[in-house]
Formats: sequence, C-alpha cells, structure tokens
Amino acid sequence: MKNRLLHWPASLLLVGCLLACNANDKSMRTKIILSDGWKVQSSAQANVPGAVLSTDEAVTTDWYAATVPTTVMGVLTANGVYTDLFEGENYRSVDRTLFDCPWWFRKEFTLAELSEDEHASLTFDGISYAANVWLNGHLVLSRDSLYGPFRQFSIDITPYAKTKNVLAVEVFRAQPGDPNIGFVDWNPRPADESMGIFREVYAHVTGQVSMAHTAVHSKVNTQTLKEAWLTVETQLANLSDEAVDGELTGTMEGVTFSIPVSLQAGETKIVKITPEQVGGLHIANPRLWWCNNLGSPEMYSLDLAFKTNKNVSDCTTVKFGIREIEDYFTPEGHRGFRLNGKPVLVKSAGWTDDLFLRDTPSSNETQVQYVKDMNLNSIRFENIWGNSQNIYDLCDRYGLMALVGWSCHWEWEPYLGSACDEFGGIKSEKQISLIARSLKDQVLWLRNHPSIIAWFVGSDMLPRPELEKRYMSFLPDIDNRPYVSAAKTMVSELTGPSGMKMNGPYEYVGPNYWYIDSLNGGAFGFNTETGIGAQLPVRESIEKMIPADKRWPVDQSVWNYHCTASTSAMNTLDVLSQTIQAKYGVANDLDDYLKKADLLNYEATRAMFEAFRVQAPKATGIVQWMLNSAWPSFYWQLYDYYLVPTAAYYAVKKANMPQQLIYDYKENAVYLVNETDEPLLLTAKYSLYGLNSQPIKEEQKELKAMPGSAIKVFELPHIKDNALLFLQLTDAQGGRVADNLYCLSEQKDEYDWAKTNWIHTPLKSAANFHQLSNLPQTECKVTAASRMVNGNQELEVTLHNSSPQVAFFTRLALKGEQGELLRPVFWEDNYITLLPGQKRVLKCMYSPEVAGKKPLRLTVSGWNQQAQDIVIPAFVY
Repeated sequence: MKNRLLHWPASLLLVGCLLACNANDKSMRTKIILSDGWKVQSSAQANVPGAVLSTDEAVTTDWYAATVPTTVMGVLTANGVYTDLFEGENYRSVDRTLFDCPWWFRKEFTLAELSEDEHASLTFDGISYAANVWLNGHLVLSRDSLYGPFRQFSIDITPYAKTKNVLAVEVFRAQPGDPNIGFVDWNPRPADESMGIFREVYAHVTGQVSMAHTAVHSKVNTQTLKEAWLTVETQLANLSDEAVDGELTGTMEGVTFSIPVSLQAGETKIVKITPEQVGGLHIANPRLWWCNNLGSPEMYSLDLAFKTNKNVSDCTTVKFGIREIEDYFTPEGHRGFRLNGKPVLVKSAGWTDDLFLRDTPSSNETQVQYVKDMNLNSIRFENIWGNSQNIYDLCDRYGLMALVGWSCHWEWEPYLGSACDEFGGIKSEKQISLIARSLKDQVLWLRNHPSIIAWFVGSDMLPRPELEKRYMSFLPDIDNRPYVSAAKTMVSELTGPSGMKMNGPYEYVGPNYWYIDSLNGGAFGFNTETGIGAQLPVRESIEKMIPADKRWPVDQSVWNYHCTASTSAMNTLDVLSQTIQAKYGVANDLDDYLKKADLLNYEATRAMFEAFRVQAPKATGIVQWMLNSAWPSFYWQLYDYYLVPTAAYYAVKKANMPQQLIYDYKENAVYLVNETDEPLLLTAKYSLYGLNSQPIKEEQKELKAMPGSAIKVFELPHIKDNALLFLQLTDAQGGRVADNLYCLSEQKDEYDWAKTNWIHTPLKSAANFHQLSNLPQTECKVTAASRMVNGNQELEVTLHNSSPQVAFFTRLALKGEQGELLRPVFWEDNYITLLPGQKRVLKCMYSPEVAGKKPLRLTVSGWNQQAQDIVIPAFVY
C-alpha cells in the first residue's frame, strides 16, 4: 500500500486546462492559488488600517508568517506561540480574549496586466466567521455581506487589480448564536472559534465569459451495468456590457463536442448538454465507480472551455465518476442505499477535522488509507468538513462513500450559544436565508464527487419547515443525490421519514448487546452514530498527552479532561474503569490497565460491526462514533490524534474482512458472511480451547458462500467458565482467507434495560473473565526481514509460539531508533492470539519516508508475555 504524499500548492500555483487551440490563441485560463506568504496579526497589535493596506511590506515585520488555509490558532501554534498545548490541562490556560478583536490576514501577489476584454475575480471558499476584504486600499466586500463559514464568495476585482496587489482581510470571529463550524461536545471548543481563512483563496482571470459550477451527472443502467448517460452542466456568465456569441467545447476520453451559446450583456445562464445533443455522452460499457470491497473506484476527466472568436474565455477540468446512487426503505421503514443497483451495507465512522483545522493533504491521505485498510466503505462527515476539496478527492480515489451534511452544533443551545427549540436555533429569516444559501454553495462546490452519496440537512433535529422549503426550492434542480432530513428517527412534514436512527449507545455496552437489543442501537436499520465510549490510545500516545506524574494511579482531573467536553455524561473514564474491574479484575499498573482496556475495546467494537453484517439486509448501515479525534482524546476513536491506531482499529479491520467467520453472541453460533460479488468455495473451521490451552472441540465444513450472504455454519456447545474460540476460513487451495478469535464466558453480560437512556444501557452484571489474568507466561520466537515492494518497505514478521501455552492478545509495534512509534504503518493484523506450537507470518507496509535510513525496532508484547525488542537493520536503498 503506497502512501502518496501530497503538498499544499505554492503561493502562486497556476491551475488551468490546456485545450486544443491554434498556436496564437490563448489556450490557458488560470486560477492563482493564494497559499504561501501570508502575514497575520491581531488588530490590537497591527498598525492602523491605512498602513496595513499599503504596499509597504515593512508594516508586517512583526507579524506571524502563515499559509492559508488556516485559523488564527493554527497560525499561533505554527509560529511556536504555544508549546505542549495539548499536554495535560495546558489548553485550559489559553487566553480567549485574544480573539475578541479582529485579526488581519495580509498577502501580496502579482497578476499579468489585464487586457480590455479580461476580467479578474477573487474567490474565498471559506471564512470564519465574517470579514472585510480590501484590495489595494479598496474595500471590495464588507462583513455585512461576507459572513457564514459555509458561504462562498467570488468578488469582481477588475476595477482594482494591478500587476502588484495587496490583499488585506480583516477577520471577525463568530459570536454566540452564529451558525459556525461545530465540534459540539467531542472536545473542548477551539479557543478562537475557528476564526480565520480556513479554505482556499484564489484569483481567477477570464475573458468576457466566465464559467462556474461545472458538473457531470450520470445515470446508469442498473440492470445490465453496460451503459450510462451523462449530462454536462455549467454556469456561464457574460461579464461584459455587450452580447457574446461563443462555443462551449468539451473533451472526454475520445468524446468531443462543441455547442453554440449566445449570452446577452450581463446574462448568467446554466447550460446543460445531454446525450440527445451529443451522442458520445451515451457511454457503452462504462468504467463504474464502486466503493471499497465492491470494485474499483473508476474516475473520468472532462476538459470544458468557452471560446469566443476562437480564444478561450474560461476553462476548467473536472474529475467525476460514473455511478448511480439510490436510497430505499426496508419493510420496517429503515433507509438503505444501492450503489449501481446493488444494496450495500454502509460501514462507516464519524470524521472530525483537527481542532484548529490544520489537516493537510498528507494527513488526510493517511487517514483515508486507514479507513480503507479497516475494510470500511464510508466516512460520515457530520459537518461539511475539510479545508479544501482534498478530503473528498481522496474518498473518490479510494472508493469511500461519504455522508455529508450539517452537524448538531446549531441544534442545541450550549453549542450554538442562543435559544433553541424542536428545530434547533436557525430561526430568523436572516439565519434561514444564510443556511439555505450555504447548503446551495456547498452542494454546487462538492457535487462532482461520486463518493458523496447523501446530503444530511439535519442531525439530531429536522430543519425548520421554512428552511426545508428553501432547500427543496433548489436542491432537486442542482443535484439528484438522496436527501436525508435528519440522522435521527424523525418524520418531516415536507419530505417524509428520515429512515435513520440515533438511539445510542455512546458509552460501553458488551459484545452481545448488538445482537440482543431490538429497540435502540442494536443491529437493525441504519445507525448514524454509535459506539462504546472510551477507546484508549496506546501507551506511547498517552505519554504525549499525560504528564509522567499523572499517569498512574490515574489522575482523574487530567485524564477526564481528555474525555469529551459534554457536561452531562461521557466526561470521565468511570464506566471504562468499572467495567474493566468487573470483567477482568483490578488493574495492577498502567500497562495492566491498558491491556485490559484494549481487550474490552477490541471485542466490543468488533461485535458492533459484525452484528450489522450478520443481520443484513435488516441492518442497512452502521457509523462508529467516531473515526478520529480533533485533539488528544480517550473517547471515540479508531486511531488517535497522533494517527496511531487503537486496538479498535484492528478489531474493525477483522470484523469487516470481505469474507469472514463471525460469532453470534445471541445464538451461540458461527456465521459466514460474503460481501463480494462472487460465489466462493470455502472451508470453515472452528476450534474451541480452554484457558488451560487444551482443545475442547473442533469442527470443519466445506461450503459455497453466495454473494452478499450471511449463513449459519456452526452451532456451538455450551461454554463452561471461559473458552477461546478460534475461527479459520480457507479457500479451495487451503490458503488463509480470514481468521477470528473470541474469548467467551459462561456468564453473559446482562443489562438493566429499564435504565436505558440515550447514552447507553448499563450492565446489570458483567461477563467474567478474571481467569484471563492467570494465564501462564509465554514467549514467542520472533524473526523479521524487510524488502522493497512497489516503492514501499514490507516487513515480514514470523511469530512462533513454541510454548505449551496460548500466547494471548499479542501486539506488534514498529518503532524508530529512539523508541518512537512509526506512522503510518499498515499491519495486515495485530493483537493476535497463537495456539501452542502455532506459527504466524504477518506483513507490515510503510513508506521509505516513514522509515528513514536508521535501524528500526520491532516490539512484541502481549497479555501473558513480556515485551521483547527486535532490531531491524537500516534498509539499503
């Protein structure tokens, strides 16, 4: 797996499309991305506005250097104003009054001299929360018009543009009641309330006619998948004061077209080109876009230009995918999705941006690679996240469906900062107009991404009817994706039932919960957000978060500060600690606490996904709450803030193998699931062992797994005390397809159903695994070798349990010479258990940039084995 490293553009990156024009014609129209070379300062410290707006760069000598997109806190952290900000409780000490006044963002840039028929514009993809924009001393847009983080603004700067330009942006932070970017209660609020220019800024030079909002809509024959129909759409605007005749020309993989278009002076027109007009837009045998584990996410490219007098007035290149996305409702009223006519179980997790919106294309790619590596097929963006379109580009490339929409930040008074009712806090005509226009801007901005399969316009609540009417007035005309009114079970008077559920849990429940619950979060319907609460990072990450003297015994003040910021619940590790003690016994030290927390985390998270797979098609979707963390946290994460996988990461990867054997906790049975499109001849085997490492029973069957099926394979005997269940799936040649391991207890988790609330259903009594602490010590023999594979390094590790005892829950960690964890690193499996005498070969992939050219260390540790380090020699390139 190659880790493609991307970088932000240079300060004057030219982005355009070259078209087939005569040599003397203008063949390029450009966007000038204004990224590097910004200077930022508080208005309390900056010179008077006249100096800020001048061309004298000396006025910014004491300003902070910045790269846009950024927030003010992003600028300050990048300039070293804050160090160790997220360690312990340091973040509490940030002086938030620093952001009461506006902050200046200043940038100098050059443009080629404009000809008489050329026009220049300045576009902001996202500012939080409001701004005055000055160019060369002219106020070109004021905060009375430029406000709202999800609005996009294009400003005509033709009258003010020079060859050398000074852009000054005076940014104001959101005030209580403003519908700003929202992190809700997942973590502490951004100290600056995300104040800044958090998405791209660019200058654009065109001829008389500009082009915007270009899109390619696709329709697929879902019966045969052998044909598709494309419609090309773009918005043309005549910027001149005279009528213009021209041609809209396009090129796409051998398909070319030219359509005459006339525009009156000042006219804006939406032009649609259909297969009836251009036969080549009826595609035979299209390369379809599929999600992860269903096929390849194929993408196409269209070059589109508007020409006047054979000169290019404006042009663009758009990437798009050919796919058909539809929603449907089960007989029980649950919404599901079909991709290219095939029902697909959505297996997802909830994304958050970095607390100060500092994600980069490189960090985004690592995270998207993680999602694919876990065998998930979706990401839920509860908030239209991202500081550019990059995260959605990556979802397109890696085949991950995206659920995109508004978060509940505007629906609850503590987060919004103003009174809310049953429809949230968007009440006034001004707010309704702002949010309606914001959604339109975002849909037009993102609609070319085949990965986006639905727009969520509400989270915990429905949109106000007046607001939903506004949505319906434009959305059907600009996009045909499914519209979801709320992420919760609700019925809109305008658009009907949401078909979703949001009944929790958000705090720990045992593995059997997902199989036996039939009213709340269990494996039925589409669960838009749910999880087991605390999912602790590995020790190496905790050492970055928690000062040494606060780690053990657990300092509740410091540790709890890194739970959620909710004032009502989930703000301590009490549930986790109590459950660890009930199931496994009292932890002796930090390492003991963490290994027990990891096992608890692994088994409960795995069961959540597995239950939804076994219960499909009654179950249509599951979203783990959450995928990642906006800051160093103990809650809701499959990998941590430092991009290090938690134990849950490997549980999710195991649970979602395309073909897998799964233990059903309710039926005490084993199921085989096959989510591929192919029937497969497989051999299934289970082996039941006692904790004394002696076999109890085993059974094997050969069977045919049909596409999209979940079939019962084995019924297991009654479990006495504790037992280890080993499951193995092999192909016709005896090759490993998948394996699974469960630790089972005769005593089951029992729930106090009467005390169920939105947080969770508390345990009445816990499954007893105290005997696990008495497993005899063992040690695996470890050998390792590395080699180059397709430009990446592959480490092959052989583990041999030569002892007569089970080697339980063994973790492998690849580290640098000084003991720091390497990341990203992609293990094919981890937290594994080996029977006596068993050998297992595991591979790990990582890029040469991650490894460097120094020796590495492989650390192998486990539940019942001491950690051992293996030196991996420096790789010779």
